[in-house]
Amino acid sequence: MTQMLVTRRERPIVVFNVLYVVCFSVIALGRHNYEFVLYTGVVIALAAWILLKQRTVQFDLVILWGLSLWGLLHMAGGNIRVGGGVLYSVHLVPVYLRYDQFVHAFGFGTATLVCYHLLCPYLRPTIERRRMLMVLVVLMGCGVGALNEIVEFIAVKTVPETNVGGYDNTLWDLVFNLIGATIAAAWISRRRSFASKAAALSPPDSYKPRE
Repeated sequence: MTQMLVTRRERPIVVFNVLYVVCFSVIALGRHNYEFVLYTGVVIALAAWILLKQRTVQFDLVILWGLSLWGLLHMAGGNIRVGGGVLYSVHLVPVYLRYDQFVHAFGFGTATLVCYHLLCPYLRPTIERRRMLMVLVVLMGCGVGALNEIVEFIAVKTVPETNVGGYDNTLWDLVFNLIGATIAAAWISRRRSFASKAAALSPPDSYKPRE
């Protein structure tokens, strides 16, 4: 059944996901890190949904690899020990940027691409108010980020000694969700602009050679 659902180009992505999920699940269970056991369940559920729906939703490789890397970064952040804490607490840029914040920007930038992809079938072929569309796409990505904060809140209330952080951490998460969503929207807008120019330069159907 899996072979029917996965194309040759998608198989490396499936293998990549299986490897890191199994690896970090074993680490989390061995350390009794039940918070990340919960997150592993979420990752597996999302991966199963994508696997079952891929032939319908047809996510491109950019989105599939983005989601896969997001999952890897998330699992690594909570399970790899650095000093007296975990990778999530490491400052990639002293004072300004923590690993956790980078993952939020990358992850919810990817989530914004997913939102746009799922929205596309409901859009008119030609949309003049592109800026408004990008604003709405950013808000969709931020909405997914807010849902993630609710999941983290549930983890705090149900699993003792989580590494989620407090109120200040939540607000910084939302800020970097917005940054990631905005970058993704800018990339989408640029991509749409190139596609529009390419369509304008292509010859009419009556001039295209028959195959």
